[in-house]
Amino acid sequence: MKKIILSLALVMFLWNGAFAQKSKATKNEVAVTIDLINVVDDKVMVSLVAPTFTTETATFHIPKTVPGTYSEDDYGRYVENVKAFDAKGKALPLAKTDVNTYQISNATKLAKVTYLVNDTYDTESGGGFGEGDDVFSPAGTNINAGVNFMLNTHGFIGYFKGKEEIPYKLTVLHPESLLGVSAMTDADSSTTSDVFVMPKYANLVEMPIMYSKPDFTSFMVDDMEIIISVYSPTGKYTAQQITPNMENMMKAQKRFLGPINSTKKYAILLYLSDMASNDAKGFGALEHPTSTTVVMPEMMGLEMLQEQLKDVVSHEFFHIVTPLTVHSNEIQYFDFNNPQMSEHLWMYEGVTEYFANLFQVNQGLIDEKAFFERMAGKIAQSRQMNDSMSFTKMSKNVLNAPYKDQYVNVYQKGALIAMCIDILIRENSNGEKGILNLMQDLATEYGTKKAFKDEELFAKITQLTYPAVGEFLNTYVAGETPIPYEQFFAKMGVTEATIEVTGNPFLKDQSQPYITVDPTTKEIMILPEIELNVFFTTLGIKNKDKIIAINDKNYNLDNIYDMVMESMNWKEGDKITIKINREGKEQTVTGKIAMPKEKQEGYQSTDNTKKAIRDAWLKG
Repeated sequence: MKKIILSLALVMFLWNGAFAQKSKATKNEVAVTIDLINVVDDKVMVSLVAPTFTTETATFHIPKTVPGTYSEDDYGRYVENVKAFDAKGKALPLAKTDVNTYQISNATKLAKVTYLVNDTYDTESGGGFGEGDDVFSPAGTNINAGVNFMLNTHGFIGYFKGKEEIPYKLTVLHPESLLGVSAMTDADSSTTSDVFVMPKYANLVEMPIMYSKPDFTSFMVDDMEIIISVYSPTGKYTAQQITPNMENMMKAQKRFLGPINSTKKYAILLYLSDMASNDAKGFGALEHPTSTTVVMPEMMGLEMLQEQLKDVVSHEFFHIVTPLTVHSNEIQYFDFNNPQMSEHLWMYEGVTEYFANLFQVNQGLIDEKAFFERMAGKIAQSRQMNDSMSFTKMSKNVLNAPYKDQYVNVYQKGALIAMCIDILIRENSNGEKGILNLMQDLATEYGTKKAFKDEELFAKITQLTYPAVGEFLNTYVAGETPIPYEQFFAKMGVTEATIEVTGNPFLKDQSQPYITVDPTTKEIMILPEIELNVFFTTLGIKNKDKIIAINDKNYNLDNIYDMVMESMNWKEGDKITIKINREGKEQTVTGKIAMPKEKQEGYQSTDNTKKAIRDAWLKG
């Protein structure tokens, strides 16, 4: 009897030991491998070693949307051949429940998930913040085997529902000739693989990586390291060319921000598109806590490219203030597949865009005239939108019609809302404080780890500032009353005026074209009845003339966008040669460029009795 009991005890001891070993083997991380070496049919293989599941089913998601995009992009559209396996390599039952979601059965046996990823750049139809179903290029992905990979990680890496908070270990296998640049630190010294470890999924998908032929620079701004990586398909531009302007700009931003930012490493990934049929066409940038992905056309002249980078990169960098530091619960606990939007896009995008303009006049990068010109342009563009729509209501419902069509107004009216708040704070503090002080106070109140409730923000802002600011928010931001901008400008001694700005040779008032296209021949023709601007009259070009080539480059319907883009690089007095067809006869016109001037409504400072408070607003 004792022997039996001893045997049973021994069995129990061995069983418990085995259980203990099994418990120790419990996996509480997701190990991801992205293979950039063995690219087949322009598709990349991704494999995820799964964590341990105690449930019979597991849900695997590819993101539907990601922070900062404010659109439903359905990255699952670009994923195919999803498979699940147990530890012995046997396939597990898997069902696709929607475009971004897979249900895996026998999940307690789940060891690995694999799938192929297509890139988004190949499918873009062109332009804007993602025309039609396009993913906005800076939030998209590129697969160009052996040449360039834009890894916005949310486009490659999925997550298991309920396992979002566990660590992710990412291994990227890549050709030795390509360097991956990221704000993450590579934990592997190999020349053909990089290893990155992040504490949870949300952190990982905020860390884009660009692989390309090494072309990067780095510099320090105070105690923050800035890395700039450039991909230029023809080699037209290098990181070295772009860096001096970027360094000056980012030093100015840090001076403007003061102690509000504690980021130690920041990566700027610049992808220059050749604008071919299978390349990126949505230009701009997407922010991340320690990175910015930027997409621009390579054909831009250096001066214009630098100006565009100054505006878009500064905008994205200022996102470290909001929403990356100051944000609501909807952003703190972002749901990648059932997103709930916050009411406060006026702050996340509007304050950010305002800072991107204000810091330039504050730091002497532009003058007051240019600043007022920019604000006047935003007023004109915002009034083309629904100016009486509640901004908080639009923000909350931005993923749905009719509100999503108003999203672009966050960069116009959103910035103007911030400007008006800035003016009110300056007025009530006799110039001593502004909206930057408010954002610093909000950062102290909340910070990266503490979110606010949407419905409580206005009261908190009023508490930190003045009753007039609260009244403004309720009337003009939550309410449906258009903002009387002239009243706010007047507080700073600024009045309405007619100003002169440089126009585009082919676009009247930046919107009405002087040219059209014959769809049967693809020829570009000067409109027959429009009054021509000084660019055309100086060169003797007439209505109905057809443009064949400019400076020895042929143009037609297929590359008319290139022609307009190139014209943005032109300068007053530059030599130009245009081949035209006039009434069936070809001829060449040579001369010097005369850039058209356009008058538009704007603002200028006139009241010198308010110069002190105006200087505090713009330069303090």
